[in-house]
Amino acid sequence: MRTIIKVLYTFVGVLLLLTCSNIAAQEKNHKNLGASTSHYYVAAYIWPSCHDDPMGHDVLWPEGTGEWEIIKKGTPRFEGHYQPKLPLWGYEMDNDPKVVQRWIDAATDHGVNTFIFDWYWFNNQDFLEGCLDDGFLKAPNNQKMNFYLMWADHNVAHNYWNVYRYKDDNSRLWNGAIDWPNFKIVVKRVIEKYFKKPNYLKLNGMPVFSVFDINNLIQTFGSIEETRKGLEYFRNEVKKAGFPGLHIQIMQSGLPNETILNKISSLGINSITEYNWAGPAPEDYLKWGSESFNSLQKWNEAINIPYFPNVTIGWDDSPRFPHKTAKDIVHYNQTPQSFAMFLQKAKEYCDSHPNQPKLITIDAWNEWVEGAYLLPDMKYGFEYLDAVKDVMVNGKYEKYKK
Repeated sequence: MRTIIKVLYTFVGVLLLLTCSNIAAQEKNHKNLGASTSHYYVAAYIWPSCHDDPMGHDVLWPEGTGEWEIIKKGTPRFEGHYQPKLPLWGYEMDNDPKVVQRWIDAATDHGVNTFIFDWYWFNNQDFLEGCLDDGFLKAPNNQKMNFYLMWADHNVAHNYWNVYRYKDDNSRLWNGAIDWPNFKIVVKRVIEKYFKKPNYLKLNGMPVFSVFDINNLIQTFGSIEETRKGLEYFRNEVKKAGFPGLHIQIMQSGLPNETILNKISSLGINSITEYNWAGPAPEDYLKWGSESFNSLQKWNEAINIPYFPNVTIGWDDSPRFPHKTAKDIVHYNQTPQSFAMFLQKAKEYCDSHPNQPKLITIDAWNEWVEGAYLLPDMKYGFEYLDAVKDVMVNGKYEKYKK
């Protein structure tokens, strides 16, 4: 009996040691993000489509440059419309560690300390992991940044990502919902490949895992009750790996309603944010942002978990859709300065919620095809990155408020 008790004590001690080590590693990494933004997580989404992914090459982009093939096809739809987008550093492959090394330096120099990678599991396999696996994780300076995954479990039509190839064929190419066997593969994969990295974002020691479409998540399991069992399985596997738990985040735009609130409560969701501001987007950026921050306040009143603010740079996905016109594109009052004003509002929102992590999500680091990117280009140069630095590092818009 004494031997059994001794073994149990040893086992519990090892678990506690692993948990403390994971928390300590995260705290150490957070302190290295730069003193000026060390208590904020400024997190930009990465859309990892600009490299030659095997499945992407076969099904979507045969030229071997990923979605650059589509981005280059952008055409102006009205006078003054900036298309195609022209990246300052050229059409670089996002799975090149030298490219991502430059990204990391540019991001951290300007106050962006976290990347959120859009992550896919389609057709029983990974899709577009090269940017993260070969680009970010092989970049020699990747420890300068946190990162985490956003499982983009949305459906994809044939002509959504290459209308030039599939024309009017809007039939389903890939389903976002998967099944139990694939879910178990996903769980094991993300824990082993990513959660155990010291710079994977952990809040209170718990790895953050974001999910794009809560409805497709529920479809994966068939019901809310079965989804709850699925997420409990995920949480237990994370605990077995030595973490205190799992932080599950969902994307949710628009206004709260009873249906979605019940789903969030039933599934034990830990936090909410947005990928980008709710659509359909108006043509005026200031109107769009104001509507989105009004929605944020409604969510804040409706839930008792964090709703982390999002700031979206713009919306122009016309390279994907030749039929779109000015009414489908955000183009009035869309400037780096207007973006900075909404980022300042997001920062103030975080400051008004001192009992929750100060996380701000930004759409996006490199959504060239949707007109939302911090990366420098030939029109604005570094102005969007400078805007982040003005707000998050230099406190430019707080001078007269203290």
